[in-house]
Amino acid sequence: MKYKITSWQLWAISFILMLALAVYQRTTGPTYPVRGKIEIAGIKYTYKLLRTHDTKIDAPFEMNVPDNVTGKLKYKRFKSNDNWTSVTMLPENGMIKAQIPHQPAAGKVEYEITLTDGSKTYALSDEPVIIRFKGAVPSYILIPHIFFMFFAMVFSIRTGFEALLKRHNTYLFNMVTMLLFLVGGLILGPIVQKYAFDAYWTGWPWGHDLTDNKTIIAFVFWLISWIILRKNKENRVWPIVATFVMLAVYLIPHSVLGSEIDYTKTGSTPNNEIKQ
Repeated sequence: MKYKITSWQLWAISFILMLALAVYQRTTGPTYPVRGKIEIAGIKYTYKLLRTHDTKIDAPFEMNVPDNVTGKLKYKRFKSNDNWTSVTMLPENGMIKAQIPHQPAAGKVEYEITLTDGSKTYALSDEPVIIRFKGAVPSYILIPHIFFMFFAMVFSIRTGFEALLKRHNTYLFNMVTMLLFLVGGLILGPIVQKYAFDAYWTGWPWGHDLTDNKTIIAFVFWLISWIILRKNKENRVWPIVATFVMLAVYLIPHSVLGSEIDYTKTGSTPNNEIKQ
């Protein structure tokens, strides 16, 4: 007896693949924290180095350490002519703390942290970590944006299955996918970008933000596919092509080549205030 996959099974597979893509996007992009462990005197200590933070608040660093361990934080604004600023961190109640000074939207700071127990030095990263600051996005804008973009991925994958298996709803699913990308990516997306980085669009032709670029690329392919399916609802090639284009662009980590301030061109002075 030949097994026939059901529609709800295809939806379940599409949803699982969307979750896998979402996790990949979150954990591979340049905003994901650097996490690690170091062993001091036979005990392992964990740490987290932030790579994104709010523009209005200094970015914190906290780590449990033995009482004999001290730390050093070095930082400077990314893409600037600043000299490195160095801050000594002393343990207090088994913990060392510091804060990286906040920057305007799209401003970046590169920093590195080292610990020493008097006889050995521990570097928490092989190279300086870069943190980008962004403005707060209201939840009533951010949540619908995320909702529409995630379900655009679900419908993209489901449309691809519908076309591959020569089922009957390819045109309908293609249209829904296109509308989800339109609302989530091209309407709500720029509003999110404006709140976060004070610019509605930083992709082509005004910039090289890959998040903006991959959104418009995915939308254009689904738009072309929809136009072709309007004329010929039996066409399978374009929805499949659009699905693979969507998968390809979403394999690019989120926020790569995102908005950033070039301090060498702004002439602004550094914010050297830092708290221990």
